Amino acid sequence: MSDQKSRLREITSVLHRYKVMTRGITPEKLRLVLEDLGPTYVKLGQIMSLHSDILPKAYCDELMKLTSEARPMPFSEVESVISESYERRGYNYRDIFEKIDETPIGSASIAQVHRAVLNDGSDVIVKVRRRGIYTTMRRDIDLLHKAVRVLPKVPPLKNIVDLDMVLDELWEVAQEEMDFTKEAANMKEFAEKNRSIMYVTTPDLYEEYTTHHVLVMEYVDGWAINDAEALKENGYDLQEIGQKFANSFIKQVMDDGFFHADPHPGNVEIRDGRIVWLDMGMMGRLTEHDRKIMVRGVKSIALHDISKVTDAVLDLGDFWAKPDRDALYNDLRDFLQEYQSKGMGDIDLADAMQALMDIMKQNHMSMPHGMTMLARGLTQVEGVLAAISPDINMFEIAYRRLVEESLHDLDLHEEASHYTRKFLRMVSNGSEIPSLTSEIMKEYLRGKGRMTLDLNPDDKLTAVIDRAVRNLVIGLCITGLLVGSSIICSTDLNPKILGIPFLGFIGFFIAVAAIFYFTCRFFIRKWIRYRRENPPKRKRKKHEGAIFK
Repeated sequence: MSDQKSRLREITSVLHRYKVMTRGITPEKLRLVLEDLGPTYVKLGQIMSLHSDILPKAYCDELMKLTSEARPMPFSEVESVISESYERRGYNYRDIFEKIDETPIGSASIAQVHRAVLNDGSDVIVKVRRRGIYTTMRRDIDLLHKAVRVLPKVPPLKNIVDLDMVLDELWEVAQEEMDFTKEAANMKEFAEKNRSIMYVTTPDLYEEYTTHHVLVMEYVDGWAINDAEALKENGYDLQEIGQKFANSFIKQVMDDGFFHADPHPGNVEIRDGRIVWLDMGMMGRLTEHDRKIMVRGVKSIALHDISKVTDAVLDLGDFWAKPDRDALYNDLRDFLQEYQSKGMGDIDLADAMQALMDIMKQNHMSMPHGMTMLARGLTQVEGVLAAISPDINMFEIAYRRLVEESLHDLDLHEEASHYTRKFLRMVSNGSEIPSLTSEIMKEYLRGKGRMTLDLNPDDKLTAVIDRAVRNLVIGLCITGLLVGSSIICSTDLNPKILGIPFLGFIGFFIAVAAIFYFTCRFFIRKWIRYRRENPPKRKRKKHEGAIFK
């Protein structure tokens, strides 16, 4: 408890230092606050940057600048974590590693990475989870939940949907990153789904040496994908790399529905002519339903089909407030008009995706978690392409891939048969049009013509219809009560009151009371309406107006 109080005082001190409660918070100020609060909050800020469907884009862009570099753990602590993790499996880590470099090659908020050599001479990377990070992040999440309930809403973030919900999702994502067995499972799944792509690879995983706290994988000695100078010096074609990089990411999204959600240059390297995808602690996943809708949306944007884009957005999102479909349609129409004058090669896929998410946010719609991660991934991929091959357009690649898949799946015999049947049916039905028109005219001249109208009433008409139906039902109920009571009164049913069967008396009483109530209400409403439409004129006193004579 004292630890929580101390941490809460530290948080309050930082908020006061930046005058958050009095002057609000800007995107840059939010980033600085998180950096001052330490590596745990830096990691939370990085995860928050995924939520462009909830946070304003300016905040997400600023939070993406956060780096996870943190003060390294002492090597004795690293050894202790590895030793304890392997002892639970019943063996000594010294029987596995010939050497572990004491100096880390990377130190982040959740884990740090060391080079090592296995006893068989293999060069590997050892990723070690920070001691106590789970407890620390759990405590900080709990404190943030309390802060959300206690602290006043800070502009301009006061319109955020549900901060408690966002914090729960942050904790869920953080837990996945802290469990290295899940990252190992991601590596295996990614490798399997990309096995047929010759220019894509992942580091070899040493699953037998991987635990919840320790991950062991092949050491990759390559060049960062945005290191243009080194790549050109070693004979690589930057345009080819950019094309294959974009194709690989589009394939992950549109074909697999399982994609790298953090494809910044530090997580993608080039080695032996192949793209090596690293660090799979944060992966995006689209359901088959969401993936198909997204593919449909890309086609609709390319064809400038506003109706299909609207359908795709409505199918994809969930309303968290009463929707205004007309406003959504108008926003999407304006969105498509912006792209009508552009060719496919001029459409920025990341910007288009973000614009759609902004429209959904304005119309009280939330996006699936996988789509918010995709928006961040697209932004990072576009950043890499801008550095090495700025002429490559991801939207054009995505649409071309859709066309190629459509042609690949096309069965010419089946399509020819399908359209032949449609043509013959059209010819057959077309020959009947003159006779059908003649019959319609004859029915009309005989006075037997009928027309079916599909009305779309406004709110006022709906209210009038509801009121009429309600009054009709009430009238029928009162009539039934009177009829039923009359029948009971014609019997000799006991007990009686005033010589009338008790049930019949009660029925008459309720019916008469209801008639009296609704009659009074009718005349009172009429009187109120009359007074509103004909307000009484104020009587002038005798001396009023005398000065104007």
